[in-house]
Amino acid sequence: MNLLTVENISKSFGERVIFENISFGINKGQKIALIAQNGSGKTCILKIMAGVDNPDTGQVISRKGITISYLPQDPILPENCSVEEAILSSGHPILKIIADYEHALQNMDNADAYQKAFEKMDASQAWDFESQYQQILSKLKLDDLNQKVKTLSGGQKRRLALAIALLKKPDLLLLDEPTNHLDLEMIEWLEQFFARENMTLFMVTHDRYFLERVCNEMIELDQGKLFTYKGNYAQYLEKKEARIEQEQSSTDKAKNLFLKELDWMRRQPKARTTKSKSRIDDFYVIKEKAQQRRKEHRVELEINMERMGNKVVELHQVCFSHGTNRILHKFNYAFLPGERIGIIGKNGTGKTTFLNLITQAFAADAGKIMVGETIKFGYYSQSGIDIKPGEKVIEVIRKYGDYIPLKKGRQISAEGLLERFLFDRKKQYDFVEKLSGGEQKRLYLCTVLIQNPNFLILDEPTNDLDIITLNVLENFLLDYPGCLLVVSHDRYFMDKIIDHLFVFRGDAEVEDFPGNYSDFRSYEDSTPSEKQPYQKTNQNEKKKASSSGLTFAEQKEIKQIEQEIERLNREKTTIETFFLNENLSAEAIAENSKKLNATTLQIEEIEMRWLELLEKSEA
Repeated sequence: MNLLTVENISKSFGERVIFENISFGINKGQKIALIAQNGSGKTCILKIMAGVDNPDTGQVISRKGITISYLPQDPILPENCSVEEAILSSGHPILKIIADYEHALQNMDNADAYQKAFEKMDASQAWDFESQYQQILSKLKLDDLNQKVKTLSGGQKRRLALAIALLKKPDLLLLDEPTNHLDLEMIEWLEQFFARENMTLFMVTHDRYFLERVCNEMIELDQGKLFTYKGNYAQYLEKKEARIEQEQSSTDKAKNLFLKELDWMRRQPKARTTKSKSRIDDFYVIKEKAQQRRKEHRVELEINMERMGNKVVELHQVCFSHGTNRILHKFNYAFLPGERIGIIGKNGTGKTTFLNLITQAFAADAGKIMVGETIKFGYYSQSGIDIKPGEKVIEVIRKYGDYIPLKKGRQISAEGLLERFLFDRKKQYDFVEKLSGGEQKRLYLCTVLIQNPNFLILDEPTNDLDIITLNVLENFLLDYPGCLLVVSHDRYFMDKIIDHLFVFRGDAEVEDFPGNYSDFRSYEDSTPSEKQPYQKTNQNEKKKASSSGLTFAEQKEIKQIEQEIERLNREKTTIETFFLNENLSAEAIAENSKKLNATTLQIEEIEMRWLELLEKSEA
């Protein structure tokens, strides 16, 4: 059943065309993600679908009688209302009945009021809804229903808006970056919620694990054209790659035909026949196709890094509290060159505070934080870029110089650097305040990296960045030789770039976990009998690993490979003993021969990887 249809919509701002003639439909039960580069109009499309904005041309047609709920990136809430009043203002009739029942429970002395509330719950069959209502508020940490909206933090307001959107029980839910300002526990709960609920979703998100686990269809806006892919994120990547290969093949064929027809055109200065005229017309069609170029943007981040000494950052017996909320208590740690640490924990446990202590924006209550003389921090904070009215993109970069040093003694102009960050020459003279949220974040990232930091601190760097920029940023960070400290709820991002974790448990409890986020999740989800105490990272072992030329992840991998080789060799010996039995049938001999060959091949493969790591450690 079709719920909503978008027909040939277009949108421009002044002379800048954002998108034109976009058409697609949404059917009941679909969970669709819209993928596009920042500045392509993803948020604008959502606003038009929600009726918040109007297209320049085209229309949006929704099925009569359906309810549509929209979660924007910056929700507008009634500031003077309480949290409960804001929820009730969403208009769902059962919410008022549930609220009356919850109040009656808190005032059991009034038996008549409780009885009436109970009967209304029964009559409206609201018990299941009441259970879900409580679960949603609990999971999104909206515990104080009497708190005024105006006193909430930005993240709390965002979570309140999400709760309202979910509790409306809409036929179609439109979501703009739904995982922003949610901690990892909340994101995983939301994934499970959407998996259970038979909801129709249309969303914009950069969270690739969320895409993988929630969505069953991707719509990509690529160079002004829409492409639809059935399946999750992994299937989208495969199908997109196949499409690009097919396009390239088609372009190559057109080029060959173009060269042939060009030769004919040069020999036919005048079109004398109808057939000749038709062939000339076809020539120009072929020419256009042959000259197509895929505008595959690559942000080549080759910024030169300041030299780093042996002493990086050391924390000795550091204590810090926000009022009664203890963040650190007698915390000790010495960063080593090249460390890559991710920070995870629930909201309010002090992740961003820890970053501010490292950069000495905050002073410790007790203890010492010592920073090496050669250390130069690059801090990408959640506050984002400082936007000055009337300032242009190029002017922001020129504050750091007309030319920026690159590796191997090369340099690049401010204009050239911006082009690598996907800002073409025309866009460079746009006002910063006119950029989309993602474009502003991309510009801010550029300003942090061009200062040549050797200790890079990233606080939620993936918020509002498109997937294209994220992939390139990840590739840059994999090669980044300096220290890396990252706070992020993007599990895909964390898995790819960090070696171990600081887990902020709350009340000054910080654990050093030796692995990435997926390793940690597996460890946390294991049963008590499966769960083995993990070894906390020893500073002496880390120094040995660092000096060996291996990253901590590679050091961990080489140990795992050695254990696996030992296991496979035992398995091989066991199989070989079967052949000592003289009474084996021909079938048993054949079957064990296959097992022996497979095990031998497996040993050879992982031994090759073991040798690669061994050579690197000795280099």
